[in-house]
Amino acid sequence: MAQVLTEERTNTFHSFFESWLVEQDHYLEELVSASKRRRVHHHPSAADDDDTVLRQKIARVIDHYEQYYRAKSTCAKTDALPMFNPPWRSSLEDAFLWIGGWRPTMAFHLLYSKSGLQLQDKLADLLQGLAAGDLADLSPPQVNQINDLQRATVREEKEISEKLAKQQEKVADTSMVELSNAVTEAMRNPAAADDGGGGRVAAALAPKEVGLAEVLQRADDLRLKTLKKVLGVLSPIQGVHFLIAAAELHLRLHEWGMKRDADTGHAAQ
Repeated sequence: MAQVLTEERTNTFHSFFESWLVEQDHYLEELVSASKRRRVHHHPSAADDDDTVLRQKIARVIDHYEQYYRAKSTCAKTDALPMFNPPWRSSLEDAFLWIGGWRPTMAFHLLYSKSGLQLQDKLADLLQGLAAGDLADLSPPQVNQINDLQRATVREEKEISEKLAKQQEKVADTSMVELSNAVTEAMRNPAAADDGGGGRVAAALAPKEVGLAEVLQRADDLRLKTLKKVLGVLSPIQGVHFLIAAAELHLRLHEWGMKRDADTGHAAQ
């Protein structure tokens, strides 16, 4: 019965994830439209109006991310293991996962990559003293804040990675080695097998799964916190461009990976 419930929850989250992707694509289109409507040369009162609208859109996107992590946390409390190797993601995405999701420090690489591309695109305007109206306009104070945030995130990411390593090492602790030997011996001598062996296995694995769930929660908390803090450094229009880049990368990587898996599976038949 427990296995059935776990599978049902996993399938439910899979369905949720697919719907969530559709919504993310919708929000992406809204952000792109907002970025195109943004007026670079405008009256101060119009700028305030624009920023208010952009902040509202950013808030809705953040809420969308929070919905994802709340749903993930709910499912992980029942069974965290599928979240470490999500069946709803492609093998390409799996290769870049860190504790069931994106590395928090990837946010900074994304920011600098997009900023560099937009800087190249708007270089002529910037040399004439015109504002780019996107991530090409990162100011020195903003860069310093981002660098400080990146260093802090690297430290937290390292702490969580070390905690995961300690949890993984527990798979070879004394209780597990003793139990695996006992089960092996029972398989060799079924007549002397302990009927309570299954219960012993579940009891031995339970605290280890709890430990993994705690690590997963810490990782997801850091992912969401990093996203919010990066957006807190950026102006509204810069935040919109950052969220556009994040959604584009996530959606396209998922599509490429799913197509690759489908092509590889077809070729293997």
